Amino acid sequence: MTARNRAVIAAAAAALLIAGLLATALLRSPGDGGPTGQAAGQPATAAPPQVSAAAPVEVRIRALGARSSLIPLGLNADGTAEVPPLEQPLQAGWYKHGPAPGDPGPAVLLGHVDGHGRPGIFHDLATLSPGDRVEVTRHDQTTVSFTISRVDRVAKDHFPTDAVYGETTTPQLRLITCGGAFDPATGDYRDNVIAYADLD
Repeated sequence: MTARNRAVIAAAAAALLIAGLLATALLRSPGDGGPTGQAAGQPATAAPPQVSAAAPVEVRIRALGARSSLIPLGLNADGTAEVPPLEQPLQAGWYKHGPAPGDPGPAVLLGHVDGHGRPGIFHDLATLSPGDRVEVTRHDQTTVSFTISRVDRVAKDHFPTDAVYGETTTPQLRLITCGGAFDPATGDYRDNVIAYADLD
């Protein structure tokens, strides 16, 4: 098994966690915790990690009138994927253990559909159409543009891990949020909305 295959498998496992956590996070109150900026046991005086020139810092989707800075998202100590803070539903994030937008492979951006009764940054993701554009500004201030190829709504228990995280030879982008009906019995949205885009 190649290192790339191991990375894809790890990303696939994270995808399943992300799919559930985007909706589960909607049930937490702002004081319930969530992702923190410092790993457990890391000294407060540690030097900040270096930021890659390709790391994304902002996403713009003109067709939706959506614009957000991007925060890096990793894994929590328990192995679950981080999501943007629920108390900031207009904040989007980038899954930092995958490719950066513009690099070969599928880069993944995550955002809430809503939070605390307010629409989230990806509230209208399902309304995107093929041909709509997504622009991502990177740390080096270059902008990479992607064109939406399709938007799918899938049941969370049938999350298309290979389609989302599978190895690609070209730079691609995935935008993921919750969708479908909200099930009050489980406190979860039943589906995920996934927008697929290709580098222009």
